[in-house]
Parts: sequence; structure tokens; C-alpha cells
Amino acid sequence: MSGRDADAFGVSWHLLTGEFPPQPGGVSDYTWQVAEGLACAGGAVHVWAPGERQDTAPEGVTVHRLSEGFGPRGLRRLERELARLPGPKRLVVQYVPHAFGYRAMNVPFALWLATRRGDEVWTFFHEVSFPWGWERPWRHNVLGAVTRVMAALVVARAERVFVSTSWWSERLPRPPRRVPLEWLPVPSNLPTRPPLDAVEAARASLRTGPEGVLIGHLGTYGDLLVGMLEQVLPPLLRRDARRRVVLAGRGSTRFAEQLTGRHPELAGRVLALGGQPADTLAATLKACDVLLQPYPDGLSTRRGSAMAGLGLGVPLVSNAGPATEPLWHGSGALALAPEPTGAAVEAAAEALLSAPETWPALGSRAADFYTERFSLAHTLDVLLGRTRAHVVEDT
Repeated sequence: MSGRDADAFGVSWHLLTGEFPPQPGGVSDYTWQVAEGLACAGGAVHVWAPGERQDTAPEGVTVHRLSEGFGPRGLRRLERELARLPGPKRLVVQYVPHAFGYRAMNVPFALWLATRRGDEVWTFFHEVSFPWGWERPWRHNVLGAVTRVMAALVVARAERVFVSTSWWSERLPRPPRRVPLEWLPVPSNLPTRPPLDAVEAARASLRTGPEGVLIGHLGTYGDLLVGMLEQVLPPLLRRDARRRVVLAGRGSTRFAEQLTGRHPELAGRVLALGGQPADTLAATLKACDVLLQPYPDGLSTRRGSAMAGLGLGVPLVSNAGPATEPLWHGSGALALAPEPTGAAVEAAAEALLSAPETWPALGSRAADFYTERFSLAHTLDVLLGRTRAHVVEDT
């Protein structure tokens, strides 16, 4: 669908992203949601993303595909096509270093942003830079250094800077002028109210009987997270024969095979569903009794998988860590283990699983907490100036 060239807000919105549907990924889904929401509010919205031409787009949004990506050729084309469109324009960069290509070291893109004049630039940092340290391989430290330089270039140009978690404020270079760092949590990329019949059908297909208990997990099964799950899931399953694990997301099949290969007694009690359409996935997660979402660096407001569980109102188990913001502690919206260790997460999960009478109230608090703090409506209100984001730091 084609969008408009001008809108009631006096600007046209241009979302620059390294991924957009049908490309999978959290940033891809987030950009679609924001573009659709801005268009529904009356905005003239354009999305610029790598890939080939496609017909699917949110209603009222124009999608511009850059077959060359965001390298030098693609940037020249982007500059020409932006110049053809009427202004004023607001560029909203969905910043993730690796999403823009060049093995996360797309310095030309950062320089292009830093040297552009005329259009307003807002940058949303989903991620900032690659970790570095003396204990890491030299290649990782080179990548860490380059991505920090890129972040410095990008943040120096932006009129507004958003971060998906307040933790990023400690990692962002300080700009040469005062730019507040605004904390804007990532909302769930799933429907929060799947049809009841779809939920019941999912529950019936996943449970072994009326007394069965479903422990769900949504993720991409990276190495660090897999290590935590391997510590937590086997003892939880051994402790109660009624329990089954439902693994959703890309990589779940590989992890299920790995887990049952090491623990053959769990065969038949670990279900891997792989990637699913959003509506189906929402019904699947809602059918679970408890969601287990541990994170090696701790739960934070950039974790879309946790937001999915909260938005659906499913009792959630996670853990604190260095990235965990203060608002989670004492929120009463989830069971939060005090540290990112398998033993702590297992203890928190077992305590919740052993108290099914608490599940309805906990799920209700989770849904309310999500609506108040994290929903897409909150994101759009901030972008459209209806409310203000929380300022993490006024640089």
C-alpha cells in the first residue's frame, strides 16, 4: 500500500531499519507495529529497508526496498529518493549495528547519518555496541571498538535519542551537545488477546490430560540462554510427571533434540514448535500455565519475549541481572529470581509451579503492568508527543 507524502503533524515519517517483514526478527516486528500505528494516527509513513520489492505493507505505509542494502550504493540511492520526497522529513533510525550489514561495522552508514543536514533525525537504540574486554578475542575487541565509534557518530547527529532499556545509557557515548536519553520500552510483537477458542484448542493439543501443566518458553535459543535452560528444565520436569515443556521460536527444534539427547528420559515431554505465525504463537503461549524466560544479563525492557508473556497475562518466571531496571523489583507482576543462575531460576520456577492457586492473580497483574508501562499505545503516545518518555539521563 502507498502512504501519504504529508500528514497532520507537519512532517513525513521515515523509518530506517535493517530488517522488515517478511524478514524475521524483533526489530522487524517492532518497525511494522510502529509504522502501522503512526499511519493509523494520520501520519505519512515511509519505511526504508534492505531486500527486494514486495507488496505487503501496513495500510497507509510506503515501503521502499533497498536491494543494495545500506552500503555506499544503497545510501546514494536512499539520498536521491529522499530528496525527491517533499519535506519536512523526520528520520527515525531503528539502530542495531549488525542489522545494517558489513558484519556490524557499517561505518559508511554511520557517517552518512552523522553528516546529513536538513532533516530531523531520531534514533532508537535497540542495541548499542558489541561487548569488549581484555578477556575477549582481539577480533571481538576490534568489533567492539568500531561499533562504539559508530554509536558515537549516530548519537551526535540525533535530535532525540531513545533507548530500549535504561542499561544502554551506560554504554552510549556522550554527544557533543545536550540530548536527553529517553527510555522507551519495547512492546510485545504479539496480539495480547488471542481468541478463546484458539487458546483452548492449543491447550488441548499440548496437554496430556486435564491435570497436565504446561511450561512455555519463547526465544531464539542462543548459547548462553540454552545453558540456563539446560540447568533449569530437567529438574523441573523430573519433580512432577504432569509437567511438559513447550518450546516456541526459531531454534527450538534443535534445542529440544539437544536436551532430550542428553536427558532421554524426558523424551515426549519436551515439545518444539519452531516459528509460528503471530496469532498462532499468541494462542500457544496463552495456553501455557507458566512461562519460563531467563536471561543471562537479566530481564529488561528490551526483551520482547518477556513482553509477550506479560501482555498475554501469563504467569512469568524470569531473573534479575546487571541489565535489570529497578521497576521490575517489587512490581508483583512476575516471579523474579534474584540472580542469573540456574539454581536461582529453578527455585523461583518451582515455587510458582507449586502454587497454582496464585496463577490467575499473577497473570492479571502482569497484564495490567504491561498495559500501564509497555504497550504499543505508550510508544505511540511518546512519538506523537501526547506523553513524555522517561528521561534516563540528560546529557
